[in-house]
Amino acid sequence: MKRNILIICDAFPPAFAPRMGYLCKYINKSEWNPTVVSEQQESNTFKFLTGNCDTAYLNFYPAKNKILNKLIWIYTMIMDLLFNYKDKKFEKFISKITDKQQFDIVLCSTYRTFPLVAASKTAQKLNVPLIVDLRDIIEQYAGNEYISFGKISSIPFIGNFIISLFRKKFLENRNKVLKTASYVTTVSPWHVETLKKYNKNTTLIYNGFDPELFYPLHTINDKFRITYTGRIISLDMRNPTMLFEAIKKTNLTPDELKVEWYVDEESMIILQNHASKYDVSEYMEFKKYVQATEIPQILNSSGIILILTEYKKASSPKGIMTTKLFEAMAVEKPILCIPSDESFLKEKIEQTKTGLAARNVDEVTSFILKYYNQWKEKGSTSITPNHNEIEKFSRKGQARQFSEIFKKAINQN
Repeated sequence: MKRNILIICDAFPPAFAPRMGYLCKYINKSEWNPTVVSEQQESNTFKFLTGNCDTAYLNFYPAKNKILNKLIWIYTMIMDLLFNYKDKKFEKFISKITDKQQFDIVLCSTYRTFPLVAASKTAQKLNVPLIVDLRDIIEQYAGNEYISFGKISSIPFIGNFIISLFRKKFLENRNKVLKTASYVTTVSPWHVETLKKYNKNTTLIYNGFDPELFYPLHTINDKFRITYTGRIISLDMRNPTMLFEAIKKTNLTPDELKVEWYVDEESMIILQNHASKYDVSEYMEFKKYVQATEIPQILNSSGIILILTEYKKASSPKGIMTTKLFEAMAVEKPILCIPSDESFLKEKIEQTKTGLAARNVDEVTSFILKYYNQWKEKGSTSITPNHNEIEKFSRKGQARQFSEIFKKAINQN
């Protein structure tokens, strides 16, 4: 007999970080029956992950008029800062579901704080264990990239003050809930060590790849491409400077080498401005975002898959283990991480034998030329990875990890 699990999350399916979507896909095939409650957001990126469970959505901004919705957004932001407005409203919405159905456990997954408070109160009301899954945390960011309130920091005199208030509120709410959770799961060893300060039962479950979507195709490709998929956010978080410098040193022409960026418009502007400074604009090709189901083909058509981070500053991003890394590993294409984080990204790339975490421009130049020459000879690029290490990042295996934690929490309750 299946047990019922209530998954409360910030977005489902999300525009990014499809962790809960893949969990529902695979855990529904085991002894668990998931029901997801989420804030309604406009995103079709991972639409294919819906249909694996019952879902319910709360729309905080239902007005069809853009100006009215903007006013509602401002009101919600202020009320949330002062009174936890979103969590309180969300908790009432969730109660309509829990009044009709029994649940054995509550799992809350978020990248910041909302809806942890609502999930905690729901678990207490149901007298069931609470598992908290944190995909990203405020401490990992280089600056204020975690704030999705537009350019608040640019408001003279008060921008940084407003952000500091939200940061304080986010951390207070998060840390209070963490102390009440039976278990906390997160995405990298750095995150585990950070969050153990608030809950000693903090466990590592990496992000990963779906083995039914991501696998090597060994196709012949007509062009040599370096490919990046995702957002840039800021150059303090993801810095392609080393790549731009290396491109010029390869002496390859724009006809011989292209860098394809599957990014949003804001990321494109950042990249275009930065590429022009290094006189490599002709090498750049910008594509629109595509459905997540198209990503495997894009990666398999690549000569090199690009992972970006930053490591030069004390405020550089910490512990970020992007899903893109594991998906690149699964298709067995050479990975170029720029620059080396000298930490967990480098460690996993070396353990899996899937590429290079570059420390200088000469390393990047040699890496590009090595795989350009391989493509020139064979029509495609490939690597000989450590398959046993890569298999550890399968979404199927991660669903089993979550399942074991759920069972432990229920037995201890």
